[in-house]
Amino acid sequence: MASGSGEHLAYFHRLSPDMEWQGSDPDPAHRSSICAWNPALPEALNLDASQTVWPDTSNWGGIVVINMVHIAPWTATVGLFRGATDRLPQGNWLYLYGAFLRRNQPNAPSNLAFDESLRSQNPEWGVRYLDDMEKQAELWGFRLDSVIEMPANNFSLIFRRL
Repeated sequence: MASGSGEHLAYFHRLSPDMEWQGSDPDPAHRSSICAWNPALPEALNLDASQTVWPDTSNWGGIVVINMVHIAPWTATVGLFRGATDRLPQGNWLYLYGAFLRRNQPNAPSNLAFDESLRSQNPEWGVRYLDDMEKQAELWGFRLDSVIEMPANNFSLIFRRL
């Protein structure tokens, strides 16, 4: 989801070449880049997470989302979980990576500054709170399985479809 340049997709495809990988992005320039980085994979889908209807493809084993939810309006996060509910069978996973904030705990100054910078560019953007992500996931039939602290004050969030 939101494969951007396609570099992350190429990396994951190299790690797991036996898995079927599919890139996506709503931006035509990004889709061109995705295809350039991943010529052996199917053409990238024109997919905007906030849209009600996602392309009709086969059941998905999982969804990888890197650095999307903070550089998109909250409606894209809602749409991500809604669409994942429609596409992921029970037990399958949704993986999110990026900067997140925690309420009632110290947050990295870099994440707070990043949030401020994003909101100054677009008031609908911003670093999301982990508990808001978990609540939204639960509304759409997901459980937060893991929160993994990553380098540069980022997190990996793994949600499981109930």
